[in-house]
Amino acid sequence: MNPSRRQALAGAAALVGAAVASATSGDAHAAQTSKRPSDEPFGYCLNTSTLRGNNLDLMAEITVASKAGFKAIEPWLREIDAYTAKGGTLKDLAKHISDSGLTVEDAIAFNAWLDDDDTRRAASMENLKREMDTVAQIGGKRIATPPGNNGNGVSLQNAAKYYIEALDIGVKMGVQPLMELWGQSPVLGPLQNGVTVAIETGRPDASMLLDIAHLYRSGIQFPSLRQINGATLHVIHINDYPASVEPTKMTDASRVYPGDGAAPFGQIMRDLRDSGFRGYFSLELFNKDYWQQSADQNAKTGLEKIRAVVKKSLA
Repeated sequence: MNPSRRQALAGAAALVGAAVASATSGDAHAAQTSKRPSDEPFGYCLNTSTLRGNNLDLMAEITVASKAGFKAIEPWLREIDAYTAKGGTLKDLAKHISDSGLTVEDAIAFNAWLDDDDTRRAASMENLKREMDTVAQIGGKRIATPPGNNGNGVSLQNAAKYYIEALDIGVKMGVQPLMELWGQSPVLGPLQNGVTVAIETGRPDASMLLDIAHLYRSGIQFPSLRQINGATLHVIHINDYPASVEPTKMTDASRVYPGDGAAPFGQIMRDLRDSGFRGYFSLELFNKDYWQQSADQNAKTGLEKIRAVVKKSLA
């Protein structure tokens, strides 16, 4: 994509972000938020990476999430595969999730769809189809599609074309792919690039998966979130980062509980609420220090931190 076209599309993102919202998603948001209090208009989800160091199986992690008070879970595909490899069934997994009062708002996968190599990308899309089928069988609604490591030289025009391929598969499988932004990715790291790709698809089902730590890693100015139509976002990874860690030095292990770092949550929460976001904040941490406590305490503390940040920001 040439610079002038990129600039034009990026400018358009600020004006027509609403173009990527659909009536269906609006109805879903309305039903989803009808019973939420005004000072907590978002849902709360647990990404299972937060408990990784506690060495639990997926069934146990689901129980922990429910006990802590989360309403949704965001499992990793490799955990699901590990569960079935030991003889577990997707039907039983789906029942345990439902019986625990949880939904699967998203699932984490590493399908390398952002790739100019036709052969590799075709293989990735086939794998994505298999992963979507797995997610659908446990009642999941969405799946992460991160940029991976093969797409550093992909143009934004091609990124949009490849994302359309993933969206088409998602329509057939009943699972929506969320275009995840990684802060270190030159293509799908900057927020403006993600917005540009979403608009370039021309699809109402295009949606980004944002992450507070990755946004910081990308060098974002957080007021930019005001330009996003929040109704098009379904899941946002919530975490925080220490003020002492520079953006380019930010790692997954550096993440801390929301409110324990330097993220401007007052502004972030208000901007997201006012832009129409009513989806789920999913707690995604990889902090080894937190794994020294019990999984129950880790999850409980994480949810308490999220709710405190939200209520303080929206008071």
